[in-house]
Amino acid sequence: MARALFLAGKGRYTTQPNPRVGCVLVKNNQIIAEGWHVRAGQGHAEVEALKHTSNAHGATAYVSLEPCFHFGRTAPCAEALIKAGVVRVVVAMQDPNPLVAGKGLALLEQAGIKVSCGVLEAEARQLNKGFITRMLSAKPYVISKLAMSLDGRTAMASGESKWITSAEARHDVQKLRAACGAVVTGVDTVLADDPGMNVRLPGVDVEQPVRVILDSTL
Repeated sequence: MARALFLAGKGRYTTQPNPRVGCVLVKNNQIIAEGWHVRAGQGHAEVEALKHTSNAHGATAYVSLEPCFHFGRTAPCAEALIKAGVVRVVVAMQDPNPLVAGKGLALLEQAGIKVSCGVLEAEARQLNKGFITRMLSAKPYVISKLAMSLDGRTAMASGESKWITSAEARHDVQKLRAACGAVVTGVDTVLADDPGMNVRLPGVDVEQPVRVILDSTL
């Protein structure tokens, strides 16, 4: 499961609005295939893993999120695992999406597949905090990013200063931003700084977040 979670993390900057999910197929105590969800609209982790083996019959699938039950832009992953002849499925956490929410696990059990759920669940939840919050509360998971000096200021009164953080801190902010679906800022910041509000991580595959500006006068 730790390997499945590692694979899921490979989609940290590209899967939104979908969750990050990884899958590892094991047979005779050997990993025979693995996959992860790369981008919304493309194959889910289970399907990607099944693509990399010609025979998953009798295998155990370790998946970081409950296999989907419904038809969306792709076919249900639970059915794909059943058709492949997988005999056991180990899941980190149940899918909070009301369209799934235990139905994928139930379908697997009805097919005679042994199911376990809750392995490394805390780590799985940490990986998809935004998705989970949206599914359970219909609200976004919000992160506030603020830099200020010891006197509580964010810039000199003259407006001369541009950055009060180090290059390393700014790089960390780019990674944090890349993992989000939207970047929000106020109009005063836009007028004063003309920020790009985009992700700048050279050489890294990133799904650029939506840019949102709050302006009381529109």
